[in-house]
Amino acid sequence: MSIIKTSNLYKYYGAEETTVKAVDGVSFEIERGEFTAIIGPSGSGKTTLLHLIGGLDTPDQGEITLSDQKIAGMRGNQLSDFRRDHIGFIFQAYNLIPVLTASENIEYIMLLQGIEKKERKKRVEQILEIVGLSGLGDRRPAKLSGGQQQRVAVARAMVSKPDIILADEPTANLDSKTGSKLLEVMRDLNREFEMTFVFSTHDEKIMNLATRLIHLRDGIIEKDERK
Repeated sequence: MSIIKTSNLYKYYGAEETTVKAVDGVSFEIERGEFTAIIGPSGSGKTTLLHLIGGLDTPDQGEITLSDQKIAGMRGNQLSDFRRDHIGFIFQAYNLIPVLTASENIEYIMLLQGIEKKERKKRVEQILEIVGLSGLGDRRPAKLSGGQQQRVAVARAMVSKPDIILADEPTANLDSKTGSKLLEVMRDLNREFEMTFVFSTHDEKIMNLATRLIHLRDGIIEKDERK
């Protein structure tokens, strides 16, 4: 069953002679539980495509369907509520709230979703253990290493059990060893809970772990291969 579907997706930047087609007629489907990497050279449209899928940007043409909902036409609260309830985001910049502890950062989305306190506390404790941060929940981001902050970001993205996790260069600011460990955590969660992961990446480690590679060049899918 397809959890993500894009149909004839276009995104332009600039005007007239300087127009750039960042995404140029892209169509594909991703099944539930896939571990997919969107890859290609800088400027190929990877991040733009990921942002379109996540509703962080709006296509100029085409349709995007996530969990049977067409998001391209959503606006305002409808779109932000859908993102909150169905999509987990992991960014290259960790985007943690500096005044909140690791546990509070992880809990925040569930608070917005209205999940009761007891359940929130239980899930936070479980996910901290899963990502290898047990005992560090009371630390604020400034007291955590880069790898630990990115683990908090991963935990935050997954704790609300979204349908889809979108990760934009999640290992770019990490050393090789830390990045590899984090990827193993994500792959284990993908296998255990059938979470659907879509990465935008240059990282060969992610490419090696991915079960599907979508190759982009100049906004066009050059190759789409399942391993």
